[in-house]
Amino acid sequence: MTVAIVEYRPDHAAAWARLNEAWLAEGGFAIEAKDRRSIDDPHGVFIAGGGRIFIAERDGEAVGCCALIRIPDGFEVSKMTVTPAARGLGLARRLLEACEAAAREAEATHLYLETNSALKPAIALYESFGFVHLPSRPTPYARADVFMEKRF
Repeated sequence: MTVAIVEYRPDHAAAWARLNEAWLAEGGFAIEAKDRRSIDDPHGVFIAGGGRIFIAERDGEAVGCCALIRIPDGFEVSKMTVTPAARGLGLARRLLEACEAAAREAEATHLYLETNSALKPAIALYESFGFVHLPSRPTPYARADVFMEKRF
């Protein structure tokens, strides 16, 4: 088995959509307007604005993803998921490591994210990676009720 974290390519578009629609459905979340734009136009939403997208591949198949959105002085971590069949391989941590490396390379000062309190394994991962909880703030996502950042 070969696993790798690679940069998003246009041929990842179908897998990107499948991965994101699957985690939203698995969590019982609606696909909101901002989700739809991100799923339908990953290049325009993330890459064109100075962000990045990373894909986790196992034996050449996309089994996870994570994106960075450029924000003032940093990046927002977005759309992170690993398929149930590929969980336990450390891919989520590797995706976060790729995000942090990209942010540091861009001389960002922090990573920020929004998530949902029901996603306990994700929150535990973020905490173990050095993210700290922030007070609630306005968000375009109805599901977002946990706000975190990692400064460096």
